[in-house]
Amino acid sequence: MSGATVQPAIEMTTFKLADGLQLADFIAANADVDPWLRRQRGFVSRMLLQHPDGTVVDLVVWKRVADARASARRLMRELADSPVHAAIDQDSVCWSVSAIAHRVP
Repeated sequence: MSGATVQPAIEMTTFKLADGLQLADFIAANADVDPWLRRQRGFVSRMLLQHPDGTVVDLVVWKRVADARASARRLMRELADSPVHAAIDQDSVCWSVSAIAHRVP
């Protein structure tokens, strides 16, 4: 066998919404983010959910860890003026990218 194994990855960001905002407001603020994500190399899918305590979980599936990390750097530069940033309590953000170790299709 030659070459490295490509491991798909999950990008997980958790955060609280900015004061007074609801999940629907956050989703609307992503109007420029979702189409941008679809154009990124290695993008597979994105899911948003909200825990009962208000914490939002933003899950993005990528073909490779490197794709996730490169996209995150570009997003902060290319979408710096996106309304999505103002919808997030920035002090509450926790971001990570991890290779998927096991998956049941």
